[in-house]
Amino acid sequence: MSGYAEAELVFVAPPTAGLLQTLAVQRGDRVGTGQLLYKLEADAQTLARDAAAARQERAEAQAQNLRKGKRPAELQAIDQQLAQARAAQAVSQAALQRQQQLVAQGFVSALRLDELVAARDRDAARVQELQAQRVLASEAARSDEIAAAAAEARAGSADLALAAWREGQMQRTAPAEALVYDVLYRVGEWVPAGAPVVSLLPPGALKLRFFVPEAMLAQAVVGREVTVSCDGCAAGLRARIRYVSPQAEFTPPVIYSNDSRSKLVFMAEAEPAAAADLKPGQPVDVRFAKAP
Repeated sequence: MSGYAEAELVFVAPPTAGLLQTLAVQRGDRVGTGQLLYKLEADAQTLARDAAAARQERAEAQAQNLRKGKRPAELQAIDQQLAQARAAQAVSQAALQRQQQLVAQGFVSALRLDELVAARDRDAARVQELQAQRVLASEAARSDEIAAAAAEARAGSADLALAAWREGQMQRTAPAEALVYDVLYRVGEWVPAGAPVVSLLPPGALKLRFFVPEAMLAQAVVGREVTVSCDGCAAGLRARIRYVSPQAEFTPPVIYSNDSRSKLVFMAEAEPAAAADLKPGQPVDVRFAKAP
């Protein structure tokens, strides 16, 4: 049975478009896990990361600020206002007491007394207002406001992580040890989003694709061993069938008739036990191994 070796390549592509700035490998190089393959221009992503970092700092600062009371100088200002209000209350209370005696003696009208009572009540209310402001100023903000600010800070952290991830995606590294099979772009070229820049051939990523005649289909069982030979290959190369197509194909001519039944073939794939001597596209001959 005739067939060929086929590579299952790993295409390393960026998720976003950009200008290819650095190409760290060339075709035929061998790379290790984590080795840099290429970089795209990432100025926009860097600026976006800096902006996200600034927004995160602002959100965290707002959350911290809500957890605190007012500054000492602000508290001191409230204390001074409270002292003034208490002094005004003391004056209005003393004036009321004096006028009450005069009213009782008939020297002052009752209308004047009502005005003094209102002034005393006003000053007392002002004192209570400033006392409440003083207590409130020494405490943190409402729990709901603090929770909202903390959520905003977490959202800022997530935005920063996302911006950093996008910046990191502008440079790609090798996911595993592999051979650089091809380089598809050059420095200075514009790379569309999702377009592979480098294709890698990891170890063990070769498979054999061959075609089984219809008459021999019953022997093509997944898991069965086959022998492989090719020009320049070492003797005794073996592979194991891992897939048999359920759909038939025709060898030329493609006109089907009872007489051309023998031209039906089924594509099968096998995983070689050792593919060191095989190259992608290399033609091979495949035979079913004899049953033990």
